[in-house]
Amino acid sequence: MRSVRASLPSTPPEPEARALPLSGPGLLGLSLTLIVLITLADVLTPASLVVGTLLSAPIALAALGVSKVWTLRLTALVVAGNVLAAVLNGLRDGASPTDLGNRLVSVLAALLVGGLSLRAREATARAARLAEEERRLARERALRGLVEAVSGPFGQAEFVSRAAQALRTLSGAQSVEIGSVERAVLRAPHAVSPAGAPAHLDTRLPLEVLARPAGTGRVWAAQGGDLLLARLSRPLGDDLLLLLTRPTAAPDVLEEAVLTLQPLLDRTALLDDLQLRQAQLQERGELLQDLVYAFSHDLRTPLMANAMNMRAALRGAYGELPADYRATLRHGLDANATLLALADQLLLVARYESGEREGELESVHLRDVTVGVLTQLQARAGERDVSFETELEGVRVPGLKHDLRRAVQNLLENAVRFSPPGGRIRVTLDAEGDEAVLRVLDEGPGVAPGREATLFQRFRAGGAGGGTGLGLYLTRRIAEAHRGRVTYTRTARAQSVFSLSLPLETP
Repeated sequence: MRSVRASLPSTPPEPEARALPLSGPGLLGLSLTLIVLITLADVLTPASLVVGTLLSAPIALAALGVSKVWTLRLTALVVAGNVLAAVLNGLRDGASPTDLGNRLVSVLAALLVGGLSLRAREATARAARLAEEERRLARERALRGLVEAVSGPFGQAEFVSRAAQALRTLSGAQSVEIGSVERAVLRAPHAVSPAGAPAHLDTRLPLEVLARPAGTGRVWAAQGGDLLLARLSRPLGDDLLLLLTRPTAAPDVLEEAVLTLQPLLDRTALLDDLQLRQAQLQERGELLQDLVYAFSHDLRTPLMANAMNMRAALRGAYGELPADYRATLRHGLDANATLLALADQLLLVARYESGEREGELESVHLRDVTVGVLTQLQARAGERDVSFETELEGVRVPGLKHDLRRAVQNLLENAVRFSPPGGRIRVTLDAEGDEAVLRVLDEGPGVAPGREATLFQRFRAGGAGGGTGLGLYLTRRIAEAHRGRVTYTRTARAQSVFSLSLPLETP
């Protein structure tokens, strides 16, 4: 690569902005001198020569570079010069109608030239403003196109590829190359536009290209102005170097483009980091899910074998056992049942968290499911001196029978656990509109104030919904998976009500 020059290439001025041979003050001085000289000549010559007509020339000359105010002043001076010359010529030579007519034509010509000069000046200024507005709009359109081209949920590789194409369109460059600078070598993410243009990937770049010369802006020149360079900083990596070959756009346009790209690149880097972290979280989640599956499966086998042995012992398979030992075995069976229920809950949690669905939906007779759970809990409720009152309507819902049974069981076990001795649990099942609503009302202490918001979240033990902290959470997930919901309310009579609402089966 050829050596780099430290300064930006000089941009040729616009045609309408090129300097005139004389500046405004120079033109004003020249116009005033001409007015004085022509007025003197007009005074010194006979009126028939009509030298005053030449006074229109300084007005037209001055309009090229002086202000509107001075154009008016010069016009007034020319009119005054004509009047002065007419008076002096008349005193000296007399005033004939022809001379007065010629003098009137000279004054009108000065006024006409002055008026036309002002109109031409205004038209030129308006054209310049329109041209500048058109350039501004074109620049805004080009920058908007650049933003639209690189905006979106892109990674850095896609961003670099799109930015190279968009910059080439905006700058009119023969080629645009973008790459990451790592120890003076151009690395990925890398892109070049057009695809067949020379590239410098994995090439060591000279120091003159890598270092921005002092006193320059964000864009600097190399190779005699044929190559423009810029840098984009990356918060989580090396800078990106932009190489534009023979661009037609002005350097200030390219600087504005670089300023526009920088925040978009920062957002892209954050998106890459977010996607990386999401992938790591997904990997960890899958690992935890596999661990839960393995733990629950491996836990069930020894628990079930242990329960079989304890039941066999209670039936007398090992001979007559002391009463204390039989009580211990019964407690062991209860503990086993609790652990098996926990294993089932963990399996369900893992399945619902992963979004898996076990089997196809079937028609579930919700009353039969509820009666089955109530029958299973009768013994436990009797131990706590808790009774059930039921009012169950026969309704059917589409769903997974095993999961719905778990949801109903969680609500009823929760009511038995927290009901006071001698308490009553009222269980109702009704069809309300297009929903089946199961309500479980108990006389327990209810949910502590402030816990309602987290009642159906994972591992929120303490008070109603306590225990492992998974029961009510699973109930919520099962209800949501069946397009239903579960809610908790406290009645005016200090009773807790859990409601499970599920869509009715469509005939």
